[in-house]
Amino acid sequence: MIIGVPKEIKEHEYRVALLPFGAEALVHNGHQVFVQKGAGAGAGLDDEAYVKAGAVLLDTPEEIFAKAGMIMKVKEPQKQEIPLMREGQVMFTYFHFAASRELTLGVRDSGAVAVAYETLVDRRGTLPLLTPMSEIAGRMSIQMGARFLEKPQGGRGVLLSGIPGVPPAHVMVLGGGVVGANAAKMAAGLGAQVIIVDNNLDRLRYLSEVMSPNVVTLFSSRQAILDKLPHVDLVVGAVLLPGAKAPNLVRRDDLKLMPPGSVIVDVAIDQGGCIETSRPTSHANPVFVEEGVIHYCVGNMPGAVPRTSTFGLCNATFPWALKLANEGVEKAVQNSPELATAMNIDRGAIVHPAVAETFQLPFDDRYAK
Repeated sequence: MIIGVPKEIKEHEYRVALLPFGAEALVHNGHQVFVQKGAGAGAGLDDEAYVKAGAVLLDTPEEIFAKAGMIMKVKEPQKQEIPLMREGQVMFTYFHFAASRELTLGVRDSGAVAVAYETLVDRRGTLPLLTPMSEIAGRMSIQMGARFLEKPQGGRGVLLSGIPGVPPAHVMVLGGGVVGANAAKMAAGLGAQVIIVDNNLDRLRYLSEVMSPNVVTLFSSRQAILDKLPHVDLVVGAVLLPGAKAPNLVRRDDLKLMPPGSVIVDVAIDQGGCIETSRPTSHANPVFVEEGVIHYCVGNMPGAVPRTSTFGLCNATFPWALKLANEGVEKAVQNSPELATAMNIDRGAIVHPAVAETFQLPFDDRYAK
């Protein structure tokens, strides 16, 4: 198979989808690898490393897309990339279709095969290709929240840790999954008082056992969230429904309960956000204010730490990329139930139920269990 790795073009996205060691392994298995010049530069990986690994450098994304049977990316195809996709071409990347009808229809109409990192479920029921980026985003959510709580950034001027004689900040984390657990761990480590909200009692019991004493758990209900909003300095949105749009747990009117200058970091923005007032922002313009509350809604948070996130991502994705290359998408999906869960769109058919349901589009159950 011919594998192509274009340079990411989303604003302030510095990650790359394949490490040199991955290129070397693919070549060793008899595949050709084409990498766009400069694709790894943002993560500190120079072109020469890919050449030494056996990859061939190409100048433009048009060349990459034209030659490759499988494209490996980090972020969803951008508007200018969708016309480059073709019938039967495998796209192995993050898609987060539920956040964009336009993207969903564009990929569907291209005839390409969308194999999504974020919906691949392994035999343990976890999301191994989403996990490393969720770990990073969860930890970064606290860094960003702490920054924008500072008065020069428009925040209410609260230090997360507090100091002796002055209480610490209060942080509420909506969702106890990978993002939420990592956010709580970071906030607690800084000394904040943390509440994790989730609707899974087993998960709450686990988190209660493993977290430090300054983390408490709360069963999710609308009233429970409303009761806490007046007392929190930072809210982290960490809700995930694989493949589907995140539910709005905090509405516009609810923001009026929060102290002016408090901060929301909506990590769920990739799936539409779990705060009604959230809208996607960028690293260049990361925040906006609604009802006196600062919103940070950057959809590619791990892109700000591309060295760490590229290695973390590729460690997780490469074994599946090699399987797709060695077996071809049809055989690989037949042999691996996990890959069937990653199939979102297949040659014009929407084959993931959550994506179809989000936009009320026809669903093809060819990969249903």
